[in-house]
Amino acid sequence: MNLDLAKPDPLPSYIYVLSDFLRGQQLFSHLFSSRVSALSFRSTPLRFYLFLVKAELIGWQHIDFGFEWRCTSISHFGMAIERILKDDASEEKGERARMASFVGAMAIADLVKTTLGPKGMDKILQSTGRGQTVTVTNDGATILKSLHIDNPAAKVLVELDISKVQDDEVGDGTTSVVVLAGELLREAEKLVASKIHPMTIIAGFRMAAECAREALLKKVVDNKANEEKFKTDLMKIAKTTLSSKILSQDKEHFAKLAVDAVLRLKGSTNLESIQIIKKPGGSLKDSFLDEGFILDKKIGIGQPKRIENANILVANTAMDTDKVKIYGARVRVDSMAKVADIEAAEKQKMREKVDKILAHGINCFVNRQLIYNFPEELFANAGVLAIEHADFDGIERLALVTGGEIASTFDNPESVKLGHCKLIEEIMIGEDKLIKFSGVEMGQACTVVLRGASHHVLDEAERSLHDALCVLSQTVNDSRVLFGGGWPEMVMAKAVDELARTTPGKRSHAIEAFSRALVAIPTTIADNAGLDSAELVARLRAEHNKEDSNAGIDVISGSVGDMSELGISEAFKVKQAVLLSATEAAEMILRVDEIITCAPRRREDRM
Repeated sequence: MNLDLAKPDPLPSYIYVLSDFLRGQQLFSHLFSSRVSALSFRSTPLRFYLFLVKAELIGWQHIDFGFEWRCTSISHFGMAIERILKDDASEEKGERARMASFVGAMAIADLVKTTLGPKGMDKILQSTGRGQTVTVTNDGATILKSLHIDNPAAKVLVELDISKVQDDEVGDGTTSVVVLAGELLREAEKLVASKIHPMTIIAGFRMAAECAREALLKKVVDNKANEEKFKTDLMKIAKTTLSSKILSQDKEHFAKLAVDAVLRLKGSTNLESIQIIKKPGGSLKDSFLDEGFILDKKIGIGQPKRIENANILVANTAMDTDKVKIYGARVRVDSMAKVADIEAAEKQKMREKVDKILAHGINCFVNRQLIYNFPEELFANAGVLAIEHADFDGIERLALVTGGEIASTFDNPESVKLGHCKLIEEIMIGEDKLIKFSGVEMGQACTVVLRGASHHVLDEAERSLHDALCVLSQTVNDSRVLFGGGWPEMVMAKAVDELARTTPGKRSHAIEAFSRALVAIPTTIADNAGLDSAELVARLRAEHNKEDSNAGIDVISGSVGDMSELGISEAFKVKQAVLLSATEAAEMILRVDEIITCAPRRREDRM
C-alpha cells in the first residue's frame, strides 16, 4: 500500500500501530477517530518515524510502514516509549481491571456465603504466627477480619469498608452485607458483558435501592409505646440473631440475658458497662447475668475479704520501687551496713507513698501494676483491700462503673476522684475466686458470666452474645422492627420488580438485576439448610403476591412459614444498613476501570 502523507485523507479513521519487540509481543492496534497524519518518537539511542495507516486495512499482512533507524539493534525499539511507572509496578486497564475487581469481590462473598442463616456452617481459622492459634467461628466479621487479602476490590468489602462499618455500626449483618454486595456485582458483570455502561447500571441500582428502602419503611412495626410488646420484640430479635450462632440451642436463655442487660442501660448504646467473663467448666446453660461488676482477680493474703460502703482508688502506678530501678545502675559500698541503709531508704520511700495513698480515706486500692510484698503488708495493716495487676480493660471499666477516675499521682487528694460501691466480696465461680463489686454508682452496670466446655466454645459464645447486645442496644434507640427469614428481601424484590416494569431504557435491566440479587439472600438461607431453594423461593414469590403476606423461609420445617407466628424478627436498622452499604460498595467497585499496583519500596529508597 502506498501512503501519500502530504495529502490529507478524507477518511477520519486510522490505525495507530505500535510494536514492542523488547517484550516479544505481537503488534497491536488501536482505532483513532481523530485525523492524525503522522506520529514521531525521538529518543537518544534511536530515532524513528511510525506512520499511521488507514483503518480500511484488512490484516496485518497488508500494513506497510517505514522506519528510519539510527541504532545497532531492533531490540532498542521497545525502549523508545519511556515508562511512567517503576519496573515492579503494574497496571490493569479497562475490561481486565473490571474483571479482577468483580472476581475478587465475588470470591469473598462465596467464602462467607455458607455461614449465612440458622443452618450456616462454621469455619476454622488457623493463624500462621507463634502457637498457630485456632478459631472456630461462623461470625462473618471475625472471618473477614482474619483474612489477609491481596485483591484491592476484596479489600473494599473487608478491611476498608462495608463489613467493618456494618460491625461497628449495628454489630450484626456482616455476612448479609458481603453476600448482597457480591450478588450485585455478579449481576452487574452480566450487564457489562451485554454492553450496558457501568454508569447506567449504577443509576439503576440507586433507583432500586431507594425503592427497596421505601418498601421496607411501609412495612415496619414500632411498639415502643407499649413496654410489654416492645420487650417481646426485643426477645424475638435476640432469638433471631442468636439462631445462627453457637448459642442457638439455648437461645431462649441467652436472649433473656441479653435483653435484661440491654434494658439496664436505659437507652445508652455504650456496652462498656456490660462486662463479659468467660470461665471454662459446666455447660452454656449455666451462664448467668449478675448485677454489679466482677473483677477476675483474687484477694491477697491477710487482707479483708468483705468491705461494705467501699471508697475505691483506681490507680496505674508503680508499687514495686523497693528495688534500684535505674537501668545499669551500680552501687558501691564498703560495708554491709551501707547496703542495709540503702534498703531502709527504699522502704521509707515506699512507706511515704503508701501513706499518701491512705490519706485519701480509702478502704480499697486497685492497681494496674504489681504491688510488692512490703506495700501489700502496709495496706493489710491499715485494713485496706489491695488488688494488684488488674488488666487495663478491667480497671477502665471498674473506674467507669464505680464513678471514679484512674490516678497516677497522689500529692493532692482533693483532685483525685474516688469510686464508690456498697459491697466488695469474694465469690466462687467454678473453681476460681473472683471479686464482686455490688451496688456500684452506675446502676446499669452488670456482668454476664459465660460457662462452657472449652475456650473455643466460650470465645464463640462471647462473639455471639456481643452481636446480640449490639443489635438490641441499637433497637432500643431505633425501635422499628421487621419480620425475618427472607421476608424483607422478598418485599424489597417485589417493589423493585414493579419499578423495573415502569422504568424506560437500559436502567430497567439494572433494576431487574438488583431484584435478582435481593432474592439471593433467601436462596442462600435455603441452600445452607439443605433445602430445595428454587422450589421454596418460587413459593415465597407466589405468597408475596398476595396482600400483606408474612411468608418467609422456615428452615426447621423446611417449608414456607408465617414469620409472625414463628416469632422471627429483625431490626430495621440492620436491614437498612445491609441494603445501603452493599449498594454503595457495589457502586464503588463498578466505577473501577484501572488498577495500579505500586512498586514496593526498596531498601535503598528508605535510606
